[in-house]
Amino acid sequence: MGSKVYATPSSCFQNLKERGVLFDGMMCMVGGFGLCGIPEQLIMALRDTGVKELTCVSNNAGVDDWGLGLLLATKQIKKMISSYVGENEEFARQFLSNELEVEFNPQGTLAERVRAGGAGIPAFYTATGVGTQVAEGKETRVFATPNGGQEREFVMETGLFGDLALVKAAKADHFGNLVFHATARNFNPEMATGARITIVEVDEIVETGAIDADEIHLSGVYVDRVVQTVSEKRIEQRTVSAS
Repeated sequence: MGSKVYATPSSCFQNLKERGVLFDGMMCMVGGFGLCGIPEQLIMALRDTGVKELTCVSNNAGVDDWGLGLLLATKQIKKMISSYVGENEEFARQFLSNELEVEFNPQGTLAERVRAGGAGIPAFYTATGVGTQVAEGKETRVFATPNGGQEREFVMETGLFGDLALVKAAKADHFGNLVFHATARNFNPEMATGARITIVEVDEIVETGAIDADEIHLSGVYVDRVVQTVSEKRIEQRTVSAS
């Protein structure tokens, strides 16, 4: 089996337009939490393709000058499906001026929607958000809870499955087997399984077979393209003591 490794972030996008994956209005799944574990170089390469009217599924929208904030600055994002966006002033400006559509999700619900989409599950029920704005316009049902049989109300949420996933990992082999580093794993494995094509940027690439099977966090069957990059690893909120 041939290598999935590409030379540069931009080369990872070659032929995707011809394959019907890269197009205006597509849904893009993006890993990361804040600035931790974001596919920063792939986001810049996606920006440079010029695609627009994107629906981006991500925990957050980065900051004003980094991460998905770069796509907001060029107004290539039409809609964000997120759980937190409090660090991005441009996001707030576009949202308040009706330039950007936003679909907020409780964080656990967002993770499960992506996981469900990747598993082929069209919808599921959760108690999170019942009786709040989160549940408005959605189907609800009463079920007996698994831990004792008490009945309570649940809201139906749909799975999410995108056209393209951009993911960050610490290590990959040529087949695309991935190892994530600590909390940088966050949303990345779920995003990788939740799209037609998955591109991963990594800090290190090793030969296939060099990663012990028990150490692999995500199988390469979910990965289509891999590129090695040098991450800037910015700090989202730097806090230091007065002394």
